[in-house]
Amino acid sequence: MTRVSVFSSPLLLGFDHVERMIERAAKTGSEGYPPYNIEQIGEDGLRITLAVAGFGSGDLSITTEDNQLVIRGKQVDDKDRVYLHRGIAARQFQRSFVLADGIEVVGAELVNGLLHIDMRRPRPEPQIRSIVIRTGNGDSGNTIGVSGKSGGSV
Repeated sequence: MTRVSVFSSPLLLGFDHVERMIERAAKTGSEGYPPYNIEQIGEDGLRITLAVAGFGSGDLSITTEDNQLVIRGKQVDDKDRVYLHRGIAARQFQRSFVLADGIEVVGAELVNGLLHIDMRRPRPEPQIRSIVIRTGNGDSGNTIGVSGKSGGSV
């Protein structure tokens, strides 16, 4: 069966990366550990909070890789301990979040077993640019800006 993509329309030029991001998000969405919250903080702020009880700051790493926020945790088993019951496993994890273009990770803080990762979504400034229309005889004609008004050259 052939899969038809929503982004295969000739009117959606350059959106193939969006399809790849959606596929990546679908693959990573099935992970269950560690549990997390995502909060809106102010107008342009986001916060991801992961419950990482038992992990210290040295056991955790946070990286951004190709528009993806990746949080990894790895604990080392203490071989000197003898457990009569072990309900808290020393386990490793990797949790990934796909980030939209322009989202910046501002900082991270580990408090009471909760890892808080703060991000900022900068407001895009509208960009208006004029494109030169050349004719076949090498003459540069008028330019037409995005607003539709004639203007100077680029």
